[in-house]
Amino acid sequence: MNFDALIIGGGAAGLSCALVLGSAKDKVYAKDKRIGIVTHQKTSHLQNALFNNVLGLRPGTLGKDILQGGKQQLKDLYPHVNQIDREKVTAISKDIETDKLFYIKTNKNLYTSKIVVIAVGYTNLITVKGLEHYIEPHPRANPEKNRIWLKNSNHLVEENLYVAGTLAGWRSQFSIACGSGSHVATDILTLWNDGKHTKVHDKITV
Repeated sequence: MNFDALIIGGGAAGLSCALVLGSAKDKVYAKDKRIGIVTHQKTSHLQNALFNNVLGLRPGTLGKDILQGGKQQLKDLYPHVNQIDREKVTAISKDIETDKLFYIKTNKNLYTSKIVVIAVGYTNLITVKGLEHYIEPHPRANPEKNRIWLKNSNHLVEENLYVAGTLAGWRSQFSIACGSGSHVATDILTLWNDGKHTKVHDKITV
């Protein structure tokens, strides 16, 4: 399957990125774009999270409920975003001839995409081959925890390869991870919109 943008990771950053990209479906520059997300969530820190200090979330909200609710929200609102479930990405590589297309290998399939967003956790147990030379110690985590990041500039690792969330070098805070994923989505939408800065808002109409 071929994508224009493929997000790897179904945690806070990945789902936030997918929701914003999906919400641009009626825009001329995005309406024909093929968007996918590999919704692997087993290693997400949200699995054991409890939220009391997040604006807009009812105190006592569980991270595991957000994970499942987020996938359902994406499915209900933006079904054109292809959710790839029960697959784990094992390797990422670039087309040698064009240097413009990414190959994404999972434990079950092979996909291609023009843009890739890496939004998995920041532990040093990352097993995606092809990312090794970008990995460095995390700049905002305690050294003894052996956290990592993918070295990037404003979420961009290299041309058309983005990283979002804690793996982008941000602290492990839910609202920060969500914002990071949304930031990447608006950068991609801006790219699709010929470099014209863009964002997507819903408004109440009277």
